[in-house]
Amino acid sequence: SYADAVVWYQKAAEQGNAEAQYALGTCYETGYGVTQSYADAVVWYQKAAEQGNAEAQYALGTCYETGYGVTQSYADAVVWYQKAAEQGNAKAQSNLGYCYYNGFGVAMDYKLAAEWYGKAAEQGNVSAMHNLGCCYFAGEGVKADITKAVALWRAAAEEGFDRSQYELGICYCLGEGVQQDYAEGLKWLRMAARQGHAMAQSALTSLGEKW
Repeated sequence: SYADAVVWYQKAAEQGNAEAQYALGTCYETGYGVTQSYADAVVWYQKAAEQGNAEAQYALGTCYETGYGVTQSYADAVVWYQKAAEQGNAKAQSNLGYCYYNGFGVAMDYKLAAEWYGKAAEQGNVSAMHNLGCCYFAGEGVKADITKAVALWRAAAEEGFDRSQYELGICYCLGEGVQQDYAEGLKWLRMAARQGHAMAQSALTSLGEKW
């Protein structure tokens, strides 16, 4: 049971085991086997993160980004994302790219955003694939390349990422970066719309199409 697991995690965590500290943090964050508590989750994430556990560093970064269990701070989120990203954690790389792109906790830097998105995309992170596609489409931090943008959006769309399905659908409808194919465009727009993507639903409605 989760409660039994928590007992073991607690013992190992108190002895300084970083993986157990991280696991205990996730239990507190989710409320599995314990009373849900973001504050307690942060305590254990912090202990594991300071020992170099990349998953805990990423988790602690998300707590600072959202303000769950701590005072919200993009600057602190970036510190922990950076540590995890440098260890190869794809989720942290993606989030760090997002922070650089938007200037959250760091000076806005499209080039660094694209670089971190790229590292995460290479590991198959769909959010990073999508965002890197947007960078290529707009020429932000990289040389504009619609073909590369479409390829990245297609890869993420095939993994079920609704925002990429929408962008890919629009590209096919307009013939941007691909041979125009209205039916193919509608296919991707419908996939996004069925996942609740509001802009895809709006586009289909304006075209008189159902999803």
